[in-house]
Amino acid sequence: MNEHRGATATQTEQAPVRPAVRPYEPEVARVARQAPPALSASDGGGRSVLGGAFGLLGAVERAGEAGLTRLAAECGLPKTTAYRLLEQMVELGAVERSRRGYRMGPLTFRLGQSWQPHPGLRAAARAPALRLARVTGATVGINVLREGQTLVLDWTLGDTPAELGPLLDGVAWPWFTAAGKVLAAADRTRVPPGPLPASWPQESAKIRARGVAFDREELMAGVCCLAVPVHGPSGVPVASLSVVTDPAHSLERLVGVAEQTARIIGSALRVR
Repeated sequence: MNEHRGATATQTEQAPVRPAVRPYEPEVARVARQAPPALSASDGGGRSVLGGAFGLLGAVERAGEAGLTRLAAECGLPKTTAYRLLEQMVELGAVERSRRGYRMGPLTFRLGQSWQPHPGLRAAARAPALRLARVTGATVGINVLREGQTLVLDWTLGDTPAELGPLLDGVAWPWFTAAGKVLAAADRTRVPPGPLPASWPQESAKIRARGVAFDREELMAGVCCLAVPVHGPSGVPVASLSVVTDPAHSLERLVGVAEQTARIIGSALRVR
């Protein structure tokens, strides 16, 4: 019996170990198994890890929601590197997993909401914008021009018609909105490179002369807008104040009260 037990033990030790049969794995799980344990200072393509992470954040922002393969390809990263970076950002809350891959996370939202081109701009604009919305019934926006886009920092809702729904969902619009044009006309360096409309020199001169830009259903049907600059302590426009309404209202009648509100905001910035 002892000899039999010894033989059985020997046979067990010498038996080849069969690899476990893996069930179907999602792409992310496969890449996770293959990923290196840690990232070095570069992503393998000569860029810094920080550059790779921000590149992935930009790709997620453009896509809204995308899978690992698409994000890695768009950023020129190996899948294992892209996976490791994305998962680290998941832990931080910068991105989050979704059914289709990855999307922006709550940390990115909070950081983005805190950005402003001048210290105290949001706080200075909050009460005056609310008063303007209540007096006119229009929706009021505080906007900046960056990288060829009009970025909306804040919306203050008035008696908002249904047509404004899609507009209020967005935070980035082309530079040639009224809110962007009034800033581009004041500072020509803010106009994005590339071909401009042939009418822009004349239009920008009129905007500078009067200090107001108009959009009469040019960007979106049923939506009209005027915008005036908000000047910072140095006298240079740091933002624009836009008043958004429907075609039934006269934009011309809203110019004076919009300019007054912009001056109140600018004065509050100068005392901070």
